[in-house]
Amino acid sequence: MAEQRSFLTRALWFVVVGWWATPILVNVAWLCNVTVVGIPIGITLINLVPTALTLKQPRDLDAAAGGSQHGLPRRAVYFALVGWWASLIWANVAAFLAVTVIGLPVAIWMFDRLPYVTSLYRF
Repeated sequence: MAEQRSFLTRALWFVVVGWWATPILVNVAWLCNVTVVGIPIGITLINLVPTALTLKQPRDLDAAAGGSQHGLPRRAVYFALVGWWASLIWANVAAFLAVTVIGLPVAIWMFDRLPYVTSLYRF
């Protein structure tokens, strides 16, 4: 696992790039998700949202208390039944909260968890 960048670096990235690049990334991912062929690309893009937002690095799940990822069949069924619509709502609520100073910390927390809401992917 790569070490996390400093808070200052991540904050500067958010102010200069993350705040405008993340909504574009989410919308491109959703355009991919509306086609069967584009779903793998869309899921991959959604999994990159925490990195695009604040340069957050994926954590080492073997060392974390949470253990490993859920299996692909479980994640696929979850995405088909719940993830595709729940993550759209989740991302829009996060985007709404991001435009307020008070809601910004919650929005960042929500965007960091968007991969899990979409497909049970632990980032």
